[in-house]
Amino acid sequence: MCCIFNMKRAALITGVTGQDGSYLAEFLLEKDYRVFGMVRRSSSENFERIQHIRNDIELVRGDLLDLMSLIKLLQEIHPQEVYNLAAQSFVPTSWEQPYLTGQFNALGVTRILEAIKFVDPSIRFYQASSSEMFGKVRESPQNEDTPFYPRSPYGVAKVYGHYITINYRESYNLFAVPGILFNNESPRRGLEFVTRKISHTAAKIKLGLAKELPLGNLEARRDWGFAGDYIQAMWLMLQNDKPNTYVIATGETHSVRDFAEEAFSYLKLNYTDYVRQDEELFRPAEVEVLCGDASRAHRELGWKPKVSFKELVRMMVDYDLALLKKQRQIDASPS
Repeated sequence: MCCIFNMKRAALITGVTGQDGSYLAEFLLEKDYRVFGMVRRSSSENFERIQHIRNDIELVRGDLLDLMSLIKLLQEIHPQEVYNLAAQSFVPTSWEQPYLTGQFNALGVTRILEAIKFVDPSIRFYQASSSEMFGKVRESPQNEDTPFYPRSPYGVAKVYGHYITINYRESYNLFAVPGILFNNESPRRGLEFVTRKISHTAAKIKLGLAKELPLGNLEARRDWGFAGDYIQAMWLMLQNDKPNTYVIATGETHSVRDFAEEAFSYLKLNYTDYVRQDEELFRPAEVEVLCGDASRAHRELGWKPKVSFKELVRMMVDYDLALLKKQRQIDASPS
């Protein structure tokens, strides 16, 4: 039985405890992969998103800040695929911690590529690039050839990670693929992100647990899709005959105001009664609009998003409403 298990295709996911990492781990398990999730030895990881599959995946220690730990890890587990989803992923934090953001989101990518080159150049590598690289957009919609103009330390670091992946692909003949994912959301999104902040606070207001929702730039427009759809595209990229670069997006844009309006109206509330614009929540350099053109992914991967904007918003609101009701029942129960 052990030999059969070891013959499974193996994948390593960095950032496995995050939103995308948890969905990807589920997806690969369904594909009968042996799934390894990398966690940092020194960190206090939050395993909530993967708690339901903890017994099905293998958590291993490694650190994007430590090249030797990555080399040893690859030598021990021998993965055929590596998905690099680990990052400092919150754009506002990148202004407060630009050096650390660069270490993880830029140089961390270089370290894992170096480890692959040293241990086994046949490993297929996926790099999570970001639509934030487009920043002050030069054209709309944005595709794989649109010039980058990042507007945050996060975006700048992601551009480095993106191009170093392409550079290693072209210089060392690695199967290295950057996927430029536009904003992908879900009920597993962190509460610090604006979409989850909206769905969670709207649910709290509906239940009488909050009175207002402070937000920053209500007119910022994003191409929002469902994370559960987007992770399939990551996998498809590594199954291709040749490595390439892909934009993954819905092709639709909606404003922060639109998201709030949809969330509150779903709860039969008027968002204007509760949403307050707070200038302190504005970014130092705003990204006004992002809209992706995923034509290449449609054509070469056969990928298309399944969940609509309205379905996504309502999915998140439903989750937060159920979560808060459950928590209220726990708090009300006798100890």
